[in-house]
Amino acid sequence: MSLILQITQEAVAIDAIPTEEKLNILSLTLKGGYFMIPLVVLSVIAVYIFIERYQKIRKARKEDPAFMNQLRDHVVSGNIHSAQDLCNNTDHPLARMLSKGVLRIGRPLKDIEASVENVGKIEIGKLETNLSALATIAGAAPMIGFLGTVTGMIKAFYNMSKAGNNIDPALLSGGIYEAMVTTAAGLIVGIMAYIGYNVLVSMIEKVIHNLETRSMEFFDLLQEPSK
Repeated sequence: MSLILQITQEAVAIDAIPTEEKLNILSLTLKGGYFMIPLVVLSVIAVYIFIERYQKIRKARKEDPAFMNQLRDHVVSGNIHSAQDLCNNTDHPLARMLSKGVLRIGRPLKDIEASVENVGKIEIGKLETNLSALATIAGAAPMIGFLGTVTGMIKAFYNMSKAGNNIDPALLSGGIYEAMVTTAAGLIVGIMAYIGYNVLVSMIEKVIHNLETRSMEFFDLLQEPSK
């Protein structure tokens, strides 16, 4: 009987030991307080902008190698209407740029360059749509996280002042959780947005370089008949 009672007491003692709470993303998010709501919203917006812009810019980077050859053949042969149709039927920033140049054939070269450059600026502006918002998120998210840190620490110290001499760690855990979680979340969202912004900017710079190169080839082509 004494052996049975000893085993029973050990089993009860084991059951009485508190199990370790497992933390996951959802529980950490809930412990972050109200400041996690704007951070979650900003993270969703940042991911959407990155994916949408990445697809658009990637499409602009792809160029049909036969486009410039066909355009060159039409211009050299004097078939301006076919060259214009080729540009109109090609969905690419380069085609829209050179389409304006084809329409200006016969005018001074400076006028053609100015018209092509203006269209190029418009096309680059389209590719840069919402990039400023992504840059804003990269800077605003950490600031929101730091604001949550400040409010969380204020809550912790307020609980300490109310507790007096009977300070219980449980009174401080809520504020400290909020402070640390919002800081981490803000930095994560900010870093993601910052990296995404720089990736997109790098891709746009490559598109700009390609457009400039092709436009120079087009201007050289227009000067060939006069040589």
